[in-house]
Amino acid sequence: MNRAAILKALDDRYVDLLRPLFEPFACAAGEVVLQQGAPAIYLYIILNGMVQISFKPYDGGVITVSHVEKDGLFGWSAVVGTEKYTSSAIAITDLESFRIRGSELRKLCRDHPEEGRVILEQLADAVSFRLKDAHEQVKTILANGMKSG
Repeated sequence: MNRAAILKALDDRYVDLLRPLFEPFACAAGEVVLQQGAPAIYLYIILNGMVQISFKPYDGGVITVSHVEKDGLFGWSAVVGTEKYTSSAIAITDLESFRIRGSELRKLCRDHPEEGRVILEQLADAVSFRLKDAHEQVKTILANGMKSG
């Protein structure tokens, strides 16, 4: 398994636990990788390419939350045990990635609590910057809405 940058910080023993759980996933630009509301099964780590993460509130249009590139991850809903994806992801460019079933990652964490904690911390660090970006975008949308309303 090629190591994505977010996994390079992990000791080999952690990667050895993860290796059998990862499967390769690739698709062409324009393909929907995961759909908001679909069963949340996989967490994806991008090796090459980019996806657009978007969210559609029930009472509005689609909002682009972020773009995730090489070494980024998406599909976090599958890891936290959410039944359905809360966002959609569409490949903007051809995509090469690894994916892991959230249920298998949660089982690894139960079976190996210390290793699981370290792995989840590394994954959380990789996604935390995106949440900050989404927060800023939502603030901008709200501020613009206040000006026009």
